[in-house]
Amino acid sequence: MNKKSKFTIGAFAVILNEKKEILLCHRRDYDLWNLPGGGVEKGESPWQAVIRESKEETGLEVKIKELSGIYYKPSANEIVFSFICDIKGGKTTVTDEADEIRFFNYKNLPKNIAPKQRERIWDIFECGKKITLKTQKGADFL
Repeated sequence: MNKKSKFTIGAFAVILNEKKEILLCHRRDYDLWNLPGGGVEKGESPWQAVIRESKEETGLEVKIKELSGIYYKPSANEIVFSFICDIKGGKTTVTDEADEIRFFNYKNLPKNIAPKQRERIWDIFECGKKITLKTQKGADFL
């Protein structure tokens, strides 16, 4: 019997400022800091999704600089694309999804950040210029 596997796809932005600090959004529905991003919608590419999600969640227009990683989350059967992005316009604005938006040094991230997102940020700064391909296991939230 051939079982077809349907994945969900996510796309997240690592938006860096001139100090190489990472922009995080504090969620309104949980006490949790996140990278801007979310699910890829039907008819949308992961790179289009990360640009849309960044604008929706932060008010910023971003330009993708490079793909930093592709992650597989077996517990959710999800593939997640992580992109390093530069700001090309707009201004940070709180939204229906985020009640606070702030830049953090990657060595001083808030304690209440999703562990898998912390890992993705760490991979960018500690693994150099290569694209990370990784299976992420464990819980999404704290």
